This record gives sequence, C-alpha cells and structure tokens, in this order.
Amino acid sequence: MHHAHHRLISGSFSVTHIHPTAIVDPQAELDASVTVGPYTVIGPHVKVRAGTHIGPHCVIEGHTTIGRDNRIMQFNSLGAIPQDKKYAGEPCELVIGDRNTIREFCTFNIGSPGDLGVTTLGDDNWIMAYVHLAHDCTVGNNTIFANNTQLAGHVHVGDWVILGGFTVVHQFVRIGAHSMTAMCSLLFADLPPFVMCQGQPAQARSMNFEGLRRRGFSADRIAAVKAMHKALYRDGLTLDQAREQIADLTKKHPDAEPDVAMMQSFLEANSPQRGIVR
Repeated sequence: MHHAHHRLISGSFSVTHIHPTAIVDPQAELDASVTVGPYTVIGPHVKVRAGTHIGPHCVIEGHTTIGRDNRIMQFNSLGAIPQDKKYAGEPCELVIGDRNTIREFCTFNIGSPGDLGVTTLGDDNWIMAYVHLAHDCTVGNNTIFANNTQLAGHVHVGDWVILGGFTVVHQFVRIGAHSMTAMCSLLFADLPPFVMCQGQPAQARSMNFEGLRRRGFSADRIAAVKAMHKALYRDGLTLDQAREQIADLTKKHPDAEPDVAMMQSFLEANSPQRGIVR
C-alpha cells in the first residue's frame, strides 16, 4: 500500500515540471518531460524537446528551438534580438542541439537577415558562464567554451574546439576543428584546424596533439598533423606553398586523408584580407 501511494505521488508530481512562478507562453511547445525553474520566462515561438532542464530566472524568447537533454542553468538569455542596428524585427532563429550544458549568464542571440538568419549551437557542447554567441554564429559539436568566451557575429566554430577563458573572436572569423586557444586570446584571423594559439592578437604555438591522442587519432594521422604544422608555421612558406605541401601529405599518410581534406578546404575558404593566425 505504502509503495503504491508513493508512486502515485511521484507520478502526479512529475506531470507538472514547470514551476508555478514560471511564465510560459501558451503557444510555446515544450515536451512533457521538460523542467522549468522558478521565474523563468518562455516566449510564444520557443520549442523545447524531451529531457531538457531549464533553471530559474532564464529568459528564452524569439524563434528558438532547443533539442533534447540540454542542461540550461539559471540566468541565461537565449533568443534575444541581435545586437545589430540593421535588425528590424525579422523572424530570425536560434537553434540549439542536444545534450549541451549552458552555464550561468550566457547570451545567445537569434540570427540576422544579413546572413543565414540563424544562430546555431550543435550537440554535446560544454558552454561555461558569461559566454556570448552573437547573431549568425555557427558552433559545431563537442566544443568547450570556458568562461567569458565572446563571439562576435557570423563566427564559425568547428567540432572539438576548446576556447580558453576570455577568448574574444572578431566577426566573420572561422575556427577550425580540434583547434584550441589559451586564455585571453584575441582572434582577428581564421584559426586553422588542429592549431593551438595564444596572445593578443593570437599567434600559433603548436598543434593540439594531446587532444587528438585523446580522441583516438592514429600515429599516422598525428604525423600528418605535425607535417601540416611544419608547412604552415616552421618552413617560412607562403600560404599557397604551404597548401601545395599539405596536398601531398596523403601519399605518405593515407590514414590522414580526411584531415588533409579538412585543412585544404579550410585554407581554400580563407579570405586574403583576413588571413590565418600565423
């Protein structure tokens, strides 16, 4: 009897995961399993998928879609209009994937009509406190942004990137997969895949070999990354000469074909005005 009664109570409690002081617009679409903490405000165009937990004192507005099993802590502002004087109320979007942790005081803005109109955060990202994702930023999967990482508009961040605390990124900069910044790095130029950088403005220091080992890269792939580092940073080559050398690496390191292809396409898309972190 006691057990049945206990189940009943926990069952009826779990029907309402939304704290009575939260203000959730009736048009918002929240999966029944979503939990919402006290004093959180959720607007009419917000969709939240199963298993996501939203803490107290958050404001989630705009055309914002949040995936499954995210953990959003207190005091976040998600889906506010872009900090862009040209913005005139267009229905731009913020899209957040699955299994992200978003710590306190983050500000993620919707996109702007001057670009794709959407700001995107992928899956399995670990976003620490006070992070700003400006309009039209695109962040991949499995990244770590330490406290106070600040991204200006239109920044693209690849998978597995780690940004140290107080990293500041200029608008339109691209950050390649598996790269890493030290704390207080200032990025005015594109940061190629695998590169570790530091400074104001940031300069390349090494490649992220330890990160690659942890992710199960073979010795052959790591050797190719070493050779890419040499071509880009050690041999005094122009960017075009470095790209030619990098293209040849697959002959010697067949395992590294996807890594070389990724580096090639990243360098190809680099605008000469912006350049890369050197």
